[in-house]
Amino acid sequence: MQIPRLIVYEYLQGLGVPGLAGAALVLIALVYGPAVLMPEWQALQQLNQQTREASEYLARVEDGSVAAPAGPQRQLDDFHSKLPSQPQATVAIDKIYALAAQEHITLARGEYSLGIDPKTHLARYQILLPVRGSYPQLRRFLHALLGQLPAVVVEDVEFQRKKIADTDLTGRIRMTLYLSRS
Repeated sequence: MQIPRLIVYEYLQGLGVPGLAGAALVLIALVYGPAVLMPEWQALQQLNQQTREASEYLARVEDGSVAAPAGPQRQLDDFHSKLPSQPQATVAIDKIYALAAQEHITLARGEYSLGIDPKTHLARYQILLPVRGSYPQLRRFLHALLGQLPAVVVEDVEFQRKKIADTDLTGRIRMTLYLSRS
């Protein structure tokens, strides 16, 4: 069914400017709703879902069926408890030498200095070890060192070769062994 243009024109003229403005506002509202308000409504629904999940989790924590998450101080205390204590420093250093012996790396006499880290209040044993071995041996040694002694931080590695044809490298490894002060 086709509406003649003249009838539509007369109808719009009868509405006048206020009627046309109202019709335009209705049209804008019909476009604005799905385009702008729908994503915001979905975001609100998602936040409500997260709030419900958080309330359920809190209820489970209060019931005791779920363990409460560790606070920062508890995490720090757990970390400190996993570090070797100061009297165990010799055991850790012996482990370093044992790992080097497994890789047939020559460790010359190193330099050691014990200090207290002012920020963390942990004891730190700074170790400077001159080393000699092939590149694969040194790489395996460093990998084993970091894997078996998590309290060790390798700070600097310096290798050099005397001649291009040499297979052995000489160098030094500077590391810090962190220790708890208990």
